[in-house]
Amino acid sequence: MSTMKIILLIMQLISCVALTAIIMMQDSKEGGMGALTGNSESYMGKGKSATLDAKLASITKWIAAAFVLLTLIVSLLYTAA
Repeated sequence: MSTMKIILLIMQLISCVALTAIIMMQDSKEGGMGALTGNSESYMGKGKSATLDAKLASITKWIAAAFVLLTLIVSLLYTAA
């Protein structure tokens, strides 16, 4: 197994653990599918970008994107070899 594959697998494992931890730290949303619209015109929606919950949501998106990208790269490396 090459060094690059090992490094990518370790990075994927770290992103998996980080993604799980960040998701567990977030508050649960009771809105269901109606909360997907993100009504920014409401009083509570105007200051949402500064809250801890919004920062965790942003971090979650970036870590999830990194996890998906790493998964695609690792799968391509293992199918090519």
